[in-house]
Amino acid sequence: MREDAGVTDEDAAGGTPLVDEAMKKAAMAWVSVAGGPALALWCAPLEGALLVVSGPGEQAAPGLADATEAQVTLRGDHGGRIVTWPARVTRLAPGTEAWDTAAPLVAGKRLNAPGPTADLVARWVADGCALNRLAPAGTPLAGTDLPSDAQTEPPRETPAVRATRKPFRLHRVRRR
Repeated sequence: MREDAGVTDEDAAGGTPLVDEAMKKAAMAWVSVAGGPALALWCAPLEGALLVVSGPGEQAAPGLADATEAQVTLRGDHGGRIVTWPARVTRLAPGTEAWDTAAPLVAGKRLNAPGPTADLVARWVADGCALNRLAPAGTPLAGTDLPSDAQTEPPRETPAVRATRKPFRLHRVRRR
């Protein structure tokens, strides 16, 4: 398991104005690791990067905790994709200055968090949750560079599928 001590000057470089503006408004990002499917993950913008928490009791992001690179897609006010950019993934280690600064801020933005922010951060440390920093690293795809097809995929298999039942009828329906 890879754990970096903090944020380097190289991580703070930032991206283009479009990426910076999209990150400021981001509450959710679609993140793809190692060519896998893009997963919708809640995130919090901080200092020119997106912070994503994953692990036990939090959102599932397979491969993100150990990744060094990812593809991030953000949407605009109209609900459609406006930019996809390559990201450098840095895992923040508990006990470092970067963790102590970022973890409480991310915990404060987490919706429906049980208990106070300090308890949530302590649970992340105890459960081994990963706090990853996704910083822009490279040229983003924007405007005309985006694919023109729908890029739809069939739904992935899931154990949450249920058989469709007949509709319930409260009263007997008369036939004429």
